[in-house]
Amino acid sequence: MDLNEWFEKGMTFDEYEKELTDHERNYKKIDEHFTLPADEAFFRQAAGSSLRAIIIAEPWCGHCMMNMPIFRKLAEKSGIDTRISLRDTHPELMDAYETDGKRVIPIIILINEDGVEVAKWGPRAPETTEIQNEILRDMPEKGSAEYEEMFKVKVRELSETFAGNEDLWQSIYQDMKKTIRTAI
Repeated sequence: MDLNEWFEKGMTFDEYEKELTDHERNYKKIDEHFTLPADEAFFRQAAGSSLRAIIIAEPWCGHCMMNMPIFRKLAEKSGIDTRISLRDTHPELMDAYETDGKRVIPIIILINEDGVEVAKWGPRAPETTEIQNEILRDMPEKGSAEYEEMFKVKVRELSETFAGNEDLWQSIYQDMKKTIRTAI
């Protein structure tokens, strides 16, 4: 798989953000309120590494809603040129980055100047998984009459939790930073 080719045909953050639908309000809220910590030495180190990123995402995804604006700020501050590939449009790329046999997003693939993968982050930080598991704990069995309605309620709850939990945003940043450090 030629990751340089995937990088070149990916969209920019600005192009991706024009596609936002379901989660546009919360995406913008996170983008406006998330503040990078004072990590100047890390940002300089990352900027000198020539890292680039390919993100597999979708505008309708709640986890993308939260992670994308955080990574955008990190990438801009660190000079990590980033392109986004839509999961549902490019299943051949997604299939190479499944999580436990599933197409879970976002996935951030860090590549060097030769297009070689040097690290991968995603689909979520451990703290996000903990919150998600807690909120989804009492879900009825999939396929049951109550499942679909309860799932909609839980997705709204997750979205609002993700959009309002600034401590979680910082945990996500730290988890992304840890992955980037392995690549530089």
